[in-house]
Amino acid sequence: MAKCHRNSIGSLILDHSPSTNSSGGSHFRLWTAFSASAFRRKIFDAVSCGGSSRYRNHEDEFSSSITASSDTSNITTSATVKSGNINVSEKKPGKARNVKSGKLSDLLSIAEAESEIEMKKKVEALEELKLVVKELQVESETKRKEAACRVRLLSKEDASARANLALLGAIPPLVGMLDAEDVESQIASLYALLNLGIGNDANKAAIVKAGAVHKMLKIIESPSPPNPSVSEAIVANFLGLSALDANKPIIGSSGAIPFLVNALEDLDHKSSLQSKQDALRALYNLSIFSSNVSFMLETNLIPFLMNMLGDMEISERILSILSNVASTPEGRKAISSMPDAFSILIDVLNWNDSPGCQEKASYILMVMAHKAYGDRQAMIEAGIVSSLLELTLLGSTLAQKRASRILEFLRVDKGKQVSENYGGNLCAAVSAPIYGSSSSSTNPNGVSRESLEEAEGMMSEEKKAVKQLVQQSLQHNMRKIVKRANLPQDFVPSEHFKALTSSSTSKSLPF
Repeated sequence: MAKCHRNSIGSLILDHSPSTNSSGGSHFRLWTAFSASAFRRKIFDAVSCGGSSRYRNHEDEFSSSITASSDTSNITTSATVKSGNINVSEKKPGKARNVKSGKLSDLLSIAEAESEIEMKKKVEALEELKLVVKELQVESETKRKEAACRVRLLSKEDASARANLALLGAIPPLVGMLDAEDVESQIASLYALLNLGIGNDANKAAIVKAGAVHKMLKIIESPSPPNPSVSEAIVANFLGLSALDANKPIIGSSGAIPFLVNALEDLDHKSSLQSKQDALRALYNLSIFSSNVSFMLETNLIPFLMNMLGDMEISERILSILSNVASTPEGRKAISSMPDAFSILIDVLNWNDSPGCQEKASYILMVMAHKAYGDRQAMIEAGIVSSLLELTLLGSTLAQKRASRILEFLRVDKGKQVSENYGGNLCAAVSAPIYGSSSSSTNPNGVSRESLEEAEGMMSEEKKAVKQLVQQSLQHNMRKIVKRANLPQDFVPSEHFKALTSSSTSKSLPF
């Protein structure tokens, strides 16, 4: 009972001074320094003799509430002690704050529980990855194959799983599985390696470093032809690995390019459409590294690509490869030696529905025209001038710039040729007035009138072509305007408009 005496109500401080407003007797008045809530807890402790654990350890809170109550003016407390019964009534403005504190604590508890659940899931996922990598290293070929299939699924769409599997050591055993004679094991390991390299350059480098390129070529070069599914998986892996710049020289010099060219040509009709597309994209990746161009020229790639340029679905990618090939001297020589190569590329310039093809074809022609005089002459003979003039009017902005650049190269060559033919006095002859009678056949500079007329005729051919193209362009635009205005399709422009188009010229062209 000692504890009860310690919590006795006798420890309260009461004011025994009589009330001035009372006619008789004295009343007890609670000292104003106490708060109502603290007083109630104290009374409850005294009555219950410490029976409730909720109110046992509130001495510090009681002391702080005493200090805080001195600044509170809106708390009213009345206490009446009658025959051992105590009644307390109070107003508590801090109730809303306590409710908010309770909600905040509940939210914190929920967040903490969710973080614990998330952490538990991560731990479980990591343990699963460890188990899969461990099964890749067992002796049972069946379990290794199942583990490789599991790696393929886990790393298909999970970037963190790819990184963790590589860190746990999944790549070396998967590469080692390529030595297996079982086709299913080879396919499982190839697609597992393919998924591990998706979007992860470190894994791509690690796969090549582990010897995957050598082992894939070993499968290709085996006496018995590889399974078509295995070949398709190998092509897909070469595509993924060749996306890393550091792998391009390794793959290019390994002997993979002839295999990719054979998969693209598909002479034995065993490659799927997806495999052909992957081979073409892989060859483009490899062509970015200029040293690989020489390996490509040892195959039948350039003639095959030139013949395939009519296929609009792949023409732009073909032109991308040819652009990289044309960046090397031996590549330009291989392209120019192809029969009808310039005719084919010039035809591409007229593909108004494909600006990308026009831009890439004009780039190839621009590079070749800049580097070799003989190629410029072959372009002129193939009729490139009219196509370039049309491109400067109707092509995209980039195609127009490249076409104008090619025309500049051709104009310089033509000026030199005319100057050499007439002893270098053409400019003086053209600019000087002609003296003498109309029967005179020579001018003071010694150049015959027939020669001048021939030179002027040669220089005006381009102007005539430009004039014709401008007229065609204006008429084409007029047809578009008529169509937008919903006018009849047989609408005939006025004679005034025809007169305007016949007299229009373009001063922005180089000629």
